[in-house]
Formats: sequence, C-alpha cells, structure tokens
Amino acid sequence: MRKIGRLLLAWLVKFWIPLAITVGMLGVAVAVTTVMLYKQQITVQIPNITIREKKGVAGTPISVLKQGEHLQILAKDDGWYEVRREDESTGWVAGWLLERNEPLDKITPLSESTIVLDPGHGGSDSGAISNTGKFEKTYTLQLARRVAKTLRQSGARVIMTRDSDKIVYLSKIPQVAEKNHADLFISFHFDSSPEANEASGYTAYYYHKTNGSKQLATALNKAMAPTMPLTNKGVDFGDFLVIRDNTVPAVLIENGYINSDTDFKQIKSVKTQEKIAKAIPIGLENYLDQRAKDAQ
Repeated sequence: MRKIGRLLLAWLVKFWIPLAITVGMLGVAVAVTTVMLYKQQITVQIPNITIREKKGVAGTPISVLKQGEHLQILAKDDGWYEVRREDESTGWVAGWLLERNEPLDKITPLSESTIVLDPGHGGSDSGAISNTGKFEKTYTLQLARRVAKTLRQSGARVIMTRDSDKIVYLSKIPQVAEKNHADLFISFHFDSSPEANEASGYTAYYYHKTNGSKQLATALNKAMAPTMPLTNKGVDFGDFLVIRDNTVPAVLIENGYINSDTDFKQIKSVKTQEKIAKAIPIGLENYLDQRAKDAQ
C-alpha cells in the first residue's frame, strides 16, 4: 500500500500539479487579456463624429460615427484615437469627442481642434498696471477662462498655459503648443502706454506670415470688430517671443489699454469679456474653414 501511495504521489507531482499550474496560469492570462480588451473598447456617445484617414483635423474625412457604435481603440496619440469599427475598417478620431457625453448641436473642424490659450503674465509677473493699481495678470486669466469655456462648449480641446495665478516663464509658453501638437495658439494681453490715458484700442498681432498666423490674426480681428466697444487698431506684426518661437499658427491679442480709464472700464467688464469669448470661436471657425478651402 505504501508503495502504491508513493507511486500515486509521484504521478500527481509529475502530471497533475504541473497541469493545474498551467491551467491556472492560462486562466489568469485569459482574465487579464479580457480586462485589457475591455479597457480598449469604447462606445460612441454622441453622433456625427468624423473619422479621418490620419490623425488631426486636416486628415482626410472617411466617414462619420453613429451614436452607440462600439469601437476598439488601437492607439492614442496627441489626443487622437486610432480605432477599429465593427466592419473592421480603421481610422482616427478626436479622442476628446469620443469621451464626451454631452451632445453637440454641430460638430465642426473647431470641435476637432486643439487650442492653447495663454493668459499673459501671472504670479510674480503682474504685467501692466491700471491707473487704480489693478494687475494685467488678473484680467488675462479671467478672459482666457471665459474663452476656454465657450470653446469647450463647441467641443474643442482647450489647453491653458496657466489656470491659476502662477508664473509661466516665457520660454516655456510656446513649448506647451509644441508639446501638445496644438492646431492654434492665442495669447491674451492688455496694452499699456507710456502716459496714462494717451492710447486706446485693441490689436491682433502675428509674427509668422507663412504658417497661417497672419490669416488667424485677421480672422480673429474681423470676428471681434462688430461687437467690441473699443477702437479697432487692426492687425499688425509683433515680435513677441510667445508667437515668434511658435511653429503653430499663433497670435497675441492686446485687448485694450489697461492704463486708459475708458479701456479699463471695458477690460474689467464681464459683458465685454463675454463678447470676446463669443467672437473668438467665430474667428477660429472662419479661419479653419478658409484653411480647408485653401487645402482643396
């Protein structure tokens, strides 16, 4: 009996225990694979999202996704997802739209764009000062936040160089746009004249002429003009680091003179900030539409 017991134990050790271990490991592998595959699945929550041949708003449109479609995520890059549809076709989609639950009235090229907003100055860098001792950095942040809210309502992916009262060094600001492969960059500022109350108005500045920056400045200035309660000083060349060292279409807007009592009344006005926040998306839409036409 003892000999039989030893033989049985030897047989179990040689065959069943390795088999049990192998089965257990396979079970774990299957479970992990199932979880990973599930994590790479996503259901389209809003209709009419454009699927493109390549990542980016300039990619050739292939089709549009239907609400409720199940997709497999193959890759993620710069906010864009490469996906496989149920018919096995593949393409690229703006990931932030796939993750969005709130419906959009209309999905436009702006909805598929990554936009960097730069509220000028911040932290120990107060910027220009009003005649009543108020800092430029306060109002650039207020304005940029309002613009960001409006753009996000349009579906756009918005990245702020700062969202609090902190300093962001000038050399780092263009890198935010570069790192995130942004489609557009806007820096918000308020001008100041050597003497109080000697200047007034707003200006859109560009540096590069060949990458779309001048056209972007023109489109934004034109969109702001009908409702702005300040003098339109037009579009001009500006040698500012944040737009000079930027390879994406980039503009800097001086939204009035902070040391002008007349302008400062509008600068701190919620109503005027809202007007700018509504005009900026219109200008961006017009710019993107024109760029698409030019590409054709």
